[in-house]
Amino acid sequence: MHWIALQPQPEEARTLQPGQVDAELGGALPDVLAALGWWALQFTPKVARFEDALVLEVSASERLWGGRQQLLRQIFESNSPVAPVKHAQGATSLIATARLYAAELARTVPDDLPLAALAAARPHLATLEKMGCTRWGQLRALPRGGVARRFGAPLLEALDRAYGGKPDLYPWLVLPDVFEATLELAAQVETAPALLFGARRLLNQLQLWLQLRHSGVLAFELMWTMDARRDTATEGQLVVRTAEPTGDMAHLQRLLGEHLARVTLPAPVLYLRLRTLETQKLGGETASLLPDEQRRGDSLHQMLERLSARLGPEKVLQLQPRADHRPERMQAWLPVSNATQLIAGGTDRTRAGGQKDSKKDALYPTWLLAEPLQLAVHRNAPLYQGTLTLLAGPQRLEAGWWGGGDCALRDYFLARSEQMGLLWIYRERLVGPGGAGQRAEADAGWYLHGIFA
Repeated sequence: MHWIALQPQPEEARTLQPGQVDAELGGALPDVLAALGWWALQFTPKVARFEDALVLEVSASERLWGGRQQLLRQIFESNSPVAPVKHAQGATSLIATARLYAAELARTVPDDLPLAALAAARPHLATLEKMGCTRWGQLRALPRGGVARRFGAPLLEALDRAYGGKPDLYPWLVLPDVFEATLELAAQVETAPALLFGARRLLNQLQLWLQLRHSGVLAFELMWTMDARRDTATEGQLVVRTAEPTGDMAHLQRLLGEHLARVTLPAPVLYLRLRTLETQKLGGETASLLPDEQRRGDSLHQMLERLSARLGPEKVLQLQPRADHRPERMQAWLPVSNATQLIAGGTDRTRAGGQKDSKKDALYPTWLLAEPLQLAVHRNAPLYQGTLTLLAGPQRLEAGWWGGGDCALRDYFLARSEQMGLLWIYRERLVGPGGAGQRAEADAGWYLHGIFA
């Protein structure tokens, strides 16, 4: 077996090769050891925490990477760790972790390793030193029965594990299904926009989690805990949603900043917590060899999300089709946040049996009046700035009778006006709302409903 031990350095997280956290976000990771453990899972499934370090058992993964040297090159050169680390290797996990304590121990044989590097021996160092035992080999040479009676069985078990006499048993790390991380702020924060500085560190760790799961986030929640000594609420939260699954932390940071700009804090904030609410697997994206086809700047949905967060969802609207044949009810204006699934639309949907949507066969005007305008009638002919000439029709419409509201019975015509050009008009065929009788043709009402621009 072959073990690698990694221990994070106290310096802040560095940047970046592919697969690391985004340097533009700035700031260190809130939990470097957890992030480093997630990152190490891409090389071997056997990753565990041991004190303030990580241990990786890589013997079963070496062949997949082309040998031990190739694997080590991938870990420390081609795909650098998410934070600066010290590392050491050994035949057992305890040998590898012991060699972390000093650079000169990297090639030291186990018998010459100091007892201070063995966690189980540290409580007994003073006594062992008086006995002349300062190295692993010296302790191993003592009678086992006497060591067990004097220092306890755990010390012998640790020594057996260190020399491979007993297997190393660890609870292996597993990438969680839901991301959740907490950050204690260095100082109280009294304004919501200032929370973005701490949230960046949480977003750094979220990006690493998304990359390892090959996923994008659709919704996440930022929660904060406030000073309980104030006579106000002690917690607050903010939910941020995106139109498409994304791993672009720069966009999420800008989006979060727009939302926080509209929040007022009733009390200073002490802790932040970030949790994913909805994620989705990301599909592969084919890159182009042509520079002209490379996308620059924000995409459409990113721009709309930022505008909605800045101006308010009621200020940025999008047209959404409705399942209704009445022209005035065929569509509705909804906030973009409620109609985001239509942003990437435009596909030509076909009904079962290869039948196209019948509404596409109808000729609809480019400008629909908010309210139909009743027309004057002379000798059963509609008038609008002169006599109208009917060019096509009727297109009969009978709808709305199933909803219990206004029932529409109309005959639509394409008409031409000498002054206004092509118009869309209809003749009413119903006595009144919800009625069932029909008027005589001479009494039928004519209405202007649209204009062809």
